[in-house]
Amino acid sequence: MFIHKKPLQFEAQPDRSDPLVAKYLQELIGGQYGEMSVAMQYLFQGWSCRADEKYKDMIMDIATEEIGHVEMLATMVARLLEDAPVEKQQTALEKDPVVGAMIAGMNPQHAIVAGLGPRPADSVGNPWSGAYIIASGNLLADFRANLNAESQGRLQVTRIYEMIDDQGVKDLLSVLIARDSYHQNQWAAAIKELEDQEGTILVPSTFPRDKERRDIAYDFYNFSEGEASKDGRWASGKALDGEGDYHYHTKPKVEGKEPKLKPVTPKMYGTPKDVK
Repeated sequence: MFIHKKPLQFEAQPDRSDPLVAKYLQELIGGQYGEMSVAMQYLFQGWSCRADEKYKDMIMDIATEEIGHVEMLATMVARLLEDAPVEKQQTALEKDPVVGAMIAGMNPQHAIVAGLGPRPADSVGNPWSGAYIIASGNLLADFRANLNAESQGRLQVTRIYEMIDDQGVKDLLSVLIARDSYHQNQWAAAIKELEDQEGTILVPSTFPRDKERRDIAYDFYNFSEGEASKDGRWASGKALDGEGDYHYHTKPKVEGKEPKLKPVTPKMYGTPKDVK
């Protein structure tokens, strides 16, 4: 059960109307790494969690917080669109180049589709997609995806922070940046805990290792020009999972033969093999 509280957790009040900034903020709402994505990702992970209750409770805490982030950003977008003189766009273009440029750069769907409101879409109008979310049922795999999502999200928020000068919007972004900072720490801590409990960094941890090609499980192949990659932690020394040693190879291993395909049935109307 979800219960909506009317007050926002943090204020979402811009200094002035600005349709272009509203367009920017759409990325933080409905982009691949926006708040809609992390909210739905965490909700579906939490709803299907069968592990220790503390993990489910933690996931649901964060998921519900992210719903509030969507509302704060949506409110900010709506307020940024208030008093936007879209019906006087041509006049604005002629009289005030700054205002004209601002209006000309707005997302037309904010006016045409949403009536000067936010959209469940990214900054160029692509609709949000459930394909963005990851909920595999394996907490270690999912928590690593969550860490990436928070890292990408924080990166995008900080970029927008540097792109704008509206202090009211920046105040909200500073909140989101701080929460993304914590969430990165949180998922990293949960990942470390699970790795320590499972005794490996591998996912899934219970898959029998004797069913994989152990002779190539720790080999690094140089597939590109140059050999600078051999100096990395991944190319030599004890493997992080503690079960092998990394080995650097200057050339890729080649065990297969050049593929030769049989002609398809004539009913497929492919190009005959003897055509030159």
